[in-house]
Amino acid sequence: MLRAPLLAAARSKGIRRLVEAVPATRSVVRRFVAGSETADAVRVARELAADGRRITLDHLGEDTTDAAQAAATVAAYEAVLSALAAEGLASGADVSVKLSAVGQFLPSNGEDVALENARKICAAAEAVGATVTLDMEDHTTTDSTLGILQELRGEYPWVGAVLQAYLRRTEQDCRELSGPGSRVRLCKGAYAEPESVAFQDKADVDKSYVRCLRVLMAGQGYPMVASHDPRMIEIAAALAEENGRKDDDHEFQMLYGIRPEEQARIAASGARMRVYVPYGDEWYGYFMRRLAERPANLAFFLRGLATRS
Repeated sequence: MLRAPLLAAARSKGIRRLVEAVPATRSVVRRFVAGSETADAVRVARELAADGRRITLDHLGEDTTDAAQAAATVAAYEAVLSALAAEGLASGADVSVKLSAVGQFLPSNGEDVALENARKICAAAEAVGATVTLDMEDHTTTDSTLGILQELRGEYPWVGAVLQAYLRRTEQDCRELSGPGSRVRLCKGAYAEPESVAFQDKADVDKSYVRCLRVLMAGQGYPMVASHDPRMIEIAAALAEENGRKDDDHEFQMLYGIRPEEQARIAASGARMRVYVPYGDEWYGYFMRRLAERPANLAFFLRGLATRS
């Protein structure tokens, strides 16, 4: 019931100002966001690596229409990749990039700018042994994002894609992206989408997720199972075994701050476990989508505000 209002609030500047004005907010946000600085991202990466968890870092920000801000985002990724390399943490690490943060929505030549900026991040990642995954946003950006992905893979064939199971098109997208060398992170989706393009009922989204998993696990690429749902994790593990996959040719992914004990358990089992770690000042939109995903997250936030007011 609260999902739609929270997702709408994620893009409301007025509600953002109200939430950010509450002194206790940032202390609660730290459960889901590593911090504001490059050093915060590196600190969390070090902590996760200590018990065998891998990382994908997301420098928060989206929907920019300012070329200077897009360039600053590129610089932030270059800085964090350099810092990871200096700590011996870059090999096997990943950075997750929203194309709207690097120029996709610029009023003039946005896609060209986003492609060039993403190419710079890919070059920085390749230089230190890391990878890049293009994050997916609402359905209006899907074709643009996949087009830029295709361009990047001509030079960097290891660039990953995110596909969202709640979109009706995603099963076919999985078929098209399940070839040799392809890396696909499959998630359920976290934006407010119309019924014409997205499943609305949780049961239908779950069924779509399983159908997409079947395609990816039977394919020749590298499936990345992004889910906190125990049932989906169990199904993914069974499909991996059914298709003769080993621990090193697929992975599980979860968000920083959500089910950390399960993350550690999966890593300890020998399976690959990667944690999506966001950092930076532009945390508001990300945080609101996390609240919308699970009522428990919203309850945690409200309790935090009550105990710190």
